[in-house]
Amino acid sequence: MKQPTGSDDDVARELLQSVVATAQAIFGAEASSIFLLDEAADELVFEAVSGQGEEFLVGTRFPAGRGIAGWVATSGEPVIVDDLTRNGSFARDLAESTRYVPDALMAVPLVHGSRVLGVLEVLDPVPQSRSSLGELDLLALFARQAAVALRVVLDRRDTGTPRLGGQGRAESLRMVEALRELLLEAR
Repeated sequence: MKQPTGSDDDVARELLQSVVATAQAIFGAEASSIFLLDEAADELVFEAVSGQGEEFLVGTRFPAGRGIAGWVATSGEPVIVDDLTRNGSFARDLAESTRYVPDALMAVPLVHGSRVLGVLEVLDPVPQSRSSLGELDLLALFARQAAVALRVVLDRRDTGTPRLGGQGRAESLRMVEALRELLLEAR
């Protein structure tokens, strides 16, 4: 039997990168990112970035209780903010440390079961993308499906189940592609 190539960590990274690139494209955003919650450290960690900051932000951490992403991770609720200068939850200092300060954003939790795994953010989406709750619902649907795929990869890694190579990896990526097509059709 042929040994699968690539680790589950590689599959998870590829999956998350596909999610942020798709979200950025669908919502016409300047950037999109996924933060995963590191419960032990009580931090949110940039795990995937598309657009502004993608060259250097992956791995950057910040306190889980700060900023809009922190609020979304804590509350488990999605949010659209059209004007970040008027939002008290926006941690401008954290945004400045990323070298990109957005004017608007959409953020949804990555939830599996009752557990928040992290947050999917879309920064500076085109105005029509942030003008209705339907768009936020669409992003939340996408995030729920991405969280399920991510949870499968992480569970396999955490339980020592054989790596997701070949067929399992292809299936995870097909799921993300099917979600991308669904989102494009819904727009």
